Amino acid sequence: MSGRQVHRAVTVALSLLMALLGVALLVQALAGATGSSVTRALFGALFLAAGAGRLYVEARRGRRS
Repeated sequence: MSGRQVHRAVTVALSLLMALLGVALLVQALAGATGSSVTRALFGALFLAAGAGRLYVEARRGRRS
């Protein structure tokens, strides 16, 4: 594997992990877990958006090259 392929694979893996963390935070907030549900939902939405955004950018970059 070249350095570029390793970078792409790690970027995709970390983006998926970030999106999954966002989903987990949203589920906890909606389930009414203890603590501040609004803050947890906000961070969940932000993590989900960041992970999905990184995946989108990486997919577009892959089509160009």
